[in-house]
Amino acid sequence: MAPHPVLTLHAATLELGERRLWSELELSVEHGEFLAVLGPNGAGKTSFLKVLLGLLPLTSGAVRIEGISPRRGSSLVGYVPQQRGFDAELGARGRDLVALGVDGHRLGRPWPSRETRRRVTAAIDAVGAAGYADAPIGRLSGGEQQRLRIAQALIGDPGLLLCDEPLLSLDLNHQQAVLDLIDDRRRGHGTAVLMVTHEINPVLPLVDRILYLASGRWAIGTPDEVMTSACLSDLYGTEIDVLRVRQRIVVIGAAA
Repeated sequence: MAPHPVLTLHAATLELGERRLWSELELSVEHGEFLAVLGPNGAGKTSFLKVLLGLLPLTSGAVRIEGISPRRGSSLVGYVPQQRGFDAELGARGRDLVALGVDGHRLGRPWPSRETRRRVTAAIDAVGAAGYADAPIGRLSGGEQQRLRIAQALIGDPGLLLCDEPLLSLDLNHQQAVLDLIDDRRRGHGTAVLMVTHEINPVLPLVDRILYLASGRWAIGTPDEVMTSACLSDLYGTEIDVLRVRQRIVVIGAAA
């Protein structure tokens, strides 16, 4: 275990216009920790990721990644965006997408360096995507595309991996495959994982703690501490029921 947290936020407040998304947030994430970020639409989950990516400044407070303020394009952070399909006629290959994690140039950059090619191949092999890395991106399945996005995010060997709804639109088999890749990475390399998701149940076996954002407030703790009727009712300011059915958590009364 590294001697210092990979991510810290102190008295962090974020406002967009006249709306306060959350305030006085205190958070410390250790290397190898898996943190799920939950909450209704509009609670500030994606904005939270933008802060960590250096795309959005805090209104007040401090955020540090490996002791450094976030900045756009930092190699300290890997990012897996929401699953969005590519045009089926797009000529760029899977490995061109992965190469963006090295140089950030447009898809299909004609003459990557030998070192870039080596790193891209290693990243593709690490996620088991070698069999289709030279196929056009738009003709790959959602699960195959998401493997390549993970390879792109990890190619810089980041200490923090940010995932924005990485399971969206994937079937159960592909969801599990993506989760296995992410979990293997954090266990094998000590990479901290921060995953925004609407659904806790697929990731529940992997999660160490939950950050729940709702109604301009927040709660942090283990799943057993946060996913309770008392905790969520307090956050939302109205009665919320949290049920456990066949090892699944069902929340009744919360906004989507």
